[in-house]
Amino acid sequence: MATGRLGIEETLGALNAALGPGGPVWFKETRARHLRARDFLAPQRALQARFRDGEVPECVFHAVAGLQGPGVAPVLRCARTSAGLELQLQRSAVFERVLGAVADYAAPAAPAAPGSRVLLHCPALRAAPSALRLSQLRAVLVADHLARALHAHGVSVRLVPAVRDRHMSTFLQQLRVDWPVASERAATEALRSRTLAELNPAGDREALPPGVLGNVYLKELVEERGRTAGYDPNLENCLVTEDLLSVLAELQAAVLHWPEVGSLDLAAGGAPDADGCVVVHVVSCEEEFQQQKLDLLWRKLDDQAPLSQKHLVCGPVKVAGVPGTLTAPEYYKYRHAQVCNASALKHSRDLAQDPAWTETFRVLSVATIKFEMLSTAPQSQGEWLLLFNSVLPFPDLLSQTAALDHRAPGLHVTARTETVCKLLVQLSMDFSSYYNRVHILGEPRPHLFGQMFARLQLLRAVCEVLHTGLAMLGLPPLSHI
Repeated sequence: MATGRLGIEETLGALNAALGPGGPVWFKETRARHLRARDFLAPQRALQARFRDGEVPECVFHAVAGLQGPGVAPVLRCARTSAGLELQLQRSAVFERVLGAVADYAAPAAPAAPGSRVLLHCPALRAAPSALRLSQLRAVLVADHLARALHAHGVSVRLVPAVRDRHMSTFLQQLRVDWPVASERAATEALRSRTLAELNPAGDREALPPGVLGNVYLKELVEERGRTAGYDPNLENCLVTEDLLSVLAELQAAVLHWPEVGSLDLAAGGAPDADGCVVVHVVSCEEEFQQQKLDLLWRKLDDQAPLSQKHLVCGPVKVAGVPGTLTAPEYYKYRHAQVCNASALKHSRDLAQDPAWTETFRVLSVATIKFEMLSTAPQSQGEWLLLFNSVLPFPDLLSQTAALDHRAPGLHVTARTETVCKLLVQLSMDFSSYYNRVHILGEPRPHLFGQMFARLQLLRAVCEVLHTGLAMLGLPPLSHI
């Protein structure tokens, strides 16, 4: 039997290559009604654009029907229909390959290059939890989720700022957000000296409020980097304070003193330099302007500031039925109360004070918040759907979640932090529908043992994907809920 992990991307790549030169044509089906007859489709309109009158040459047709290669799923048949070219896989063979190597499908398809380093900076964590707005809470959850995805992808990740407020630390633990804590501030002497040399000459510095050093011009940096990069054209100067220097000092120290030097692939064999690190500032939309100032100030005051700084801006949060003025802790209490009330209605008694249920309610409240902040819920249903729509694409999805295109032009970067939530929601719905219709541990008749074993293997694959996906969100395995 063939070995190696099957992949949706590899199969699509081979299918498109078999059609000859040109852009991609094939796509993977996801809907239950289409998956009854086909797994991939090359639409008739796309074929008409590629071939005269849409007639696929016989040699190309046979190449598609006999598709082979590393990671390519085995083909059962390829047929011409009014919809285009329809292809169905050898589903029994795919099941056998996937369920025989379940663990391979709970890992990223393409691990990061050795030495990859990302510093995730979430300025919202410098506030007290009572001042944390919902948009800032979203930035915190996105940063935490992205950190987990990058770790799983093999990237070395540092998280800044280290949390000093004990109330914030407690709140993060409540949210199951894994973030470092610290009690000391980074030294700012070198940055202060550079700042004093860069201050605007005009004005009476003695009249400045305590803790304010003065203004530093930033306009020339904006023009140098180009406004098309995404910097706000109104950025002209920055009022430098001791607190701002402390922020820069912590970022500077985090980049220059990476704790995992021994695991990095360093050409020179020395300490890692700043240029080998990508800094991603994860901010709410309200914090974006101030973060652009900090970005430019860092470049101006520190010759070793990383060249690659990107901004991941989280849009405003609008939660149905929740007042926009709620703080993050109030929002958690609101959702926790809903979970408790729903349980009371279901069980006809209040279980919120029952120690056996306390942790379950906390986990469900956090899960509700994270899914609400990071995703929308799609719908789908069937046994092949579980494998084809969830288990088989999962390695590629993990790689996509960790993909930060920091080489793209411009200031901003996007991250597909919603993909894991979407898959988990779809997988949960598919599995719920499947489990209601199929009795996996049914009557132990001898002629059903083989089928029952295969279904148990499918259940194992589903659990592997669910557990790995939940871990990306900082949620415990299903056995703990």
